Amino acid sequence: MSDLPTPWPVGYRSRSATPADVQAVHRLVAACERELLGRAVTGIDRIAADLGLPDQEPESDTVLVHDCQGDLVGWGRVRGRRTRIHVHPDHRGRGLGRSLLDWSEARGRQLGSDRLSQSVPDSDPAASALLRSSGYVPLVTEWLLAITMPVEPEVPEPPSGITVRPFRPGDEQAAYQVTEDAFDEWQQRRKTYAEWARLTVEGATFEPAASPLAFADGQLVGVVLSSDVPGSDEGYVERVAVRHDHRTRGIARTLLREAFRTFYHQGKRTCTLWTHTDTGALSLYERIGMTVRRSSTVYSKALILEQPAGGPQRGEP
Repeated sequence: MSDLPTPWPVGYRSRSATPADVQAVHRLVAACERELLGRAVTGIDRIAADLGLPDQEPESDTVLVHDCQGDLVGWGRVRGRRTRIHVHPDHRGRGLGRSLLDWSEARGRQLGSDRLSQSVPDSDPAASALLRSSGYVPLVTEWLLAITMPVEPEVPEPPSGITVRPFRPGDEQAAYQVTEDAFDEWQQRRKTYAEWARLTVEGATFEPAASPLAFADGQLVGVVLSSDVPGSDEGYVERVAVRHDHRTRGIARTLLREAFRTFYHQGKRTCTLWTHTDTGALSLYERIGMTVRRSSTVYSKALILEQPAGGPQRGEP
């Protein structure tokens, strides 16, 4: 909540965010990304999902910070064990990052989280230094991979017994099951269907034509979900998942190359996707011709949860 006892720097005030703030938060995030990465990379769908999930309380999990002119210059969000923080480039070095970090930890404790983690671009040494000085330690490395397509990508034949077709209405629940089952091996919290759908198949940028599915005996066993961001000259692969009992057969490679070819026919000459240490998939992407464009580090910190007033009760440890 924005009314947590956080000492904001002089001249700044805070309030909770609402779904009506999507455009303003997106502009702030885009300004931060242009400063650090040279281009805005987060779509407005992602911000809308952050501020409007049906099983979330935006007024409790987010905070906006405005300057004395009323301009949005910082924001923070806590959900489960993950937090996101952005400070406008023109307002860095004034203590806003530290205040937002303090807010996120206080809110995390209120929510009962025993740990918080945050992803920071490796091109942002100031943010990394702030987290390290606050007791955060590196957890995993994330990589943005890209493939250039000067000619139409070749697509291998599907493995024996596998059929491939594009995503179509009615595939949502099966795709959710396959992707979340696969991601359960490393993700901290399984998404609800509503949250997953808002981030993928219900988003305005979801591209079903570039989202091929693999089937074995009529059952979905492999999924690639892609996005076509308006104004971007690149295709983006959002999810890659293969059911555990069908891995190492080349299904993921076939689906990815199929997605690349579709984007090529749509005029895209580059495709990108994110992966990280825990997925163990970096070598797969490199074998199909993708290279690392940039990296981020996820930092993590254990939180000491607040004791109820009066401390432990008699008979409690």
